[in-house]
Amino acid sequence: QVQLVETGGGLVQAGGSLRLSCAASGRPLGMSMSMGWFRQAPGKELEFVAAISWSGINTDFADSAKGRFAISRDNGKNTVYLQMNSLNPDDTAVYYCAAGRSPRSSSQRGSYDYWGQGTQVTVSS
Repeated sequence: QVQLVETGGGLVQAGGSLRLSCAASGRPLGMSMSMGWFRQAPGKELEFVAAISWSGINTDFADSAKGRFAISRDNGKNTVYLQMNSLNPDDTAVYYCAAGRSPRSSSQRGSYDYWGQGTQVTVSS
């Protein structure tokens, strides 16, 4: 079993930046687990944001995140990060961290076995 806890959310003005962290416990992240970030805005479905393979070499981003967001991981600290820059009000959502048993990064929700409780990100105009 893996427990995931997201931190770093908050209120930021448009154009600002936030860095989300996802701390894992129960199983070392380096044990062939891929990691992903998803988000859900009010009244909308859960959508993929970014993913990273267990090695950290391969990453994948939603079109809305390309060029603005970066995903990284520190397996020694069992932590994954999502650096978000140039934020705009459309980025307002609850952001969820997810871990999958497959070592490959994936944009598919079904590829992930464990989920955090989420952290709220609000971007004001």
